[in-house]
Amino acid sequence: MSNESTTLTIPAEWSHHKVLWTAWPSHETLWQENLAGAREEVANMVRALASGEPIRVLACGDEAMASATAAIGYEAEILPARFGDIWLRDTGPIFALTAQGSIALRFRNNGWGGKYRLPGDDSVGDEVAKAAGVEPLHFDFVLEGGALEHNGNGVVLTTRQCLLNPNRNGDWSQARAEQALQQALNCKQVLWLEDGLLNDHTDGHVDNLARFVDSNSVVCQSASGRSDPNAGLYDTLYKALRGMGLNVHQIPSPGRIDDTEGEPMPASHMNFIIGNETVVMPVYEDHYSPQAVADLQRLFPRHKVVGLPSRHLLTGGGSFHCITQQEPEL
Repeated sequence: MSNESTTLTIPAEWSHHKVLWTAWPSHETLWQENLAGAREEVANMVRALASGEPIRVLACGDEAMASATAAIGYEAEILPARFGDIWLRDTGPIFALTAQGSIALRFRNNGWGGKYRLPGDDSVGDEVAKAAGVEPLHFDFVLEGGALEHNGNGVVLTTRQCLLNPNRNGDWSQARAEQALQQALNCKQVLWLEDGLLNDHTDGHVDNLARFVDSNSVVCQSASGRSDPNAGLYDTLYKALRGMGLNVHQIPSPGRIDDTEGEPMPASHMNFIIGNETVVMPVYEDHYSPQAVADLQRLFPRHKVVGLPSRHLLTGGGSFHCITQQEPEL
């Protein structure tokens, strides 16, 4: 390995951010009747976070630029960019630090296993790196940022359902995946979970399942209500995390949140973004969210934890963590 890669680190999300990157819902053909609602949810997130850090918002097209500027132009810098959709956690770079400075790790994007191929999603990461003034470093394998959770000390949490899925990197074995992550991220250990939430568009991204809150502690969810579609998964997940020697905290899940056809959606209180001063958690039309916010607040005593509606973003398959990517301070 080069000297650069041996000194490379991925700071924990709670490390100080230089900039927080996100994107503005820009394509009516993708969001349809949820476009206005998704924009309102993104705007509310930006307003909640803006007091603690600079925020840069990508917008695609003249109408989106005008809309974003009108809504949040006082809170954030709006930048033109070409992208398929707003899921920058997956399509943007993973920012890392080296002895020489910041670097933008870039991976191939194949539309979440070929399901959602959109023009610009495979190149927007380079646009972000250029706008940040950071050199990109490309790797020739498929990887989405939401598939990994970092503790800041070289430990990565992920799922077999996503990383070992044949729709990403063919016949990757666990050993091959670990080798690739070690070479790209300089990680010391990969902790493997099994499956993600029911009906998760991403094939089991870990940022809907469990999140580090310090270097040896994670938070996950417990089932809410008799109809929670992931009740069995939460029990299995808790036992697996405890078996890894981690300190495990649980907060309530949103329970069952259905789409317009009555099918459960992958709603998760885990899809929060940790800002410099504020943690923004997605909440839904359920009575479990206030308790989840209060429980998460106890795990982030130096932050203000706020719950913001995210139902419209959920129709696109994600929430606040999925649409953001932090650039760490040197």
